Amino acid sequence: MREREAARLRDLRRRLRRRRLDALLVTDPANRRYLSGYTAPDHGIGESSGVLLIPARSGPLLLTDSRFALQAEEEARGYRVELYRRGLLSLLASLCDRLGIRRLGFEADYFLHSTALRMGERLTGIDCVPTRGVVEAMRLIKDEQEIELIRRSVRMNEQVFTLVYNTIEPGMSEREIALAIELTMHELGAEKPSFETIVAFGANAARPHAVPTDRVLAAGDLVLIDMGLVLDGYCSDMTRTFVAGRPDGTYLERLRIVRRAQQAGVAAIRAGVTCRQVDRAARAVIEEAGYGKFFGHALGHGVGLAVHEGPGLSSRSRKKLRPGMVVTVEPGIYLPDWGGIRLENMVVVREDGAEPLNTDTTGLDL
Repeated sequence: MREREAARLRDLRRRLRRRRLDALLVTDPANRRYLSGYTAPDHGIGESSGVLLIPARSGPLLLTDSRFALQAEEEARGYRVELYRRGLLSLLASLCDRLGIRRLGFEADYFLHSTALRMGERLTGIDCVPTRGVVEAMRLIKDEQEIELIRRSVRMNEQVFTLVYNTIEPGMSEREIALAIELTMHELGAEKPSFETIVAFGANAARPHAVPTDRVLAAGDLVLIDMGLVLDGYCSDMTRTFVAGRPDGTYLERLRIVRRAQQAGVAAIRAGVTCRQVDRAARAVIEEAGYGKFFGHALGHGVGLAVHEGPGLSSRSRKKLRPGMVVTVEPGIYLPDWGGIRLENMVVVREDGAEPLNTDTTGLDL
């Protein structure tokens, strides 16, 4: 077993003992990969490629079926691989009896309610305990090796953007550009996009999570692109807004406001500051400019093995930032019938400030 995974398991076992849990059933794919190195994806929450069973006082197991046996043995070093032939719950019942597990935790945020009910019926004499955020709390703080992997993902994401940006011209559709972005990601060696690429022209950009359409780019149109990729398991996330041609004064004014808001948010980031303080620093700039009601989403979110994870830079979060957290800073202004501007960069939280991960400045015609 690699030392990183071994250290994570030691940490997790301490957390399980504090919760008086005999074991944890790990079903979230990102948590599985974090703890074991096992990379097989799920094809939806109801079709698992395997689960981890982590006893609090003995060796870890990976439970899967014959389709993933070779991959599990190769990737999950230090794990005993057990194949279920009569279903997961049958194998789990046998293992719990063999290992003396009486209090079994499971990940309530990534576990079907129907499966939890069946598990409670099948595992007689065992207390099945829903848990939330046990492994996710460990993933909040990235070590320097993880940060370097994220930095590489960000660099490749910017490289993809630059290559596609240089080909964009009137007559191309939103779908065409989105497809070009995702194709270029694969050509450069990314595992996959970290989310479905957003490309929106004109008024479509007023929708923060717009879905690319067949709308064709015209000279003078506003263009918003939100994109990210997965490289060596770690995600990137970036948004750029620009104009196809010469931007007018209204666009530049609003772009400057969003850029100042982003700068204020980044300047507020350091260890010990609450998430809501950072959100407030950026939001105040947009509110003072008279666009407060047109910025409805949170300022940012954590990024790691998942593209959306903790911490959330929102007005509701009193959680304090800690060194090693990686977050996005993405203020925006969204005006129906006009469009939207969002600028999104990623930073690492350090003791005395934020370390920028992005270098691209496309669209900042300030």
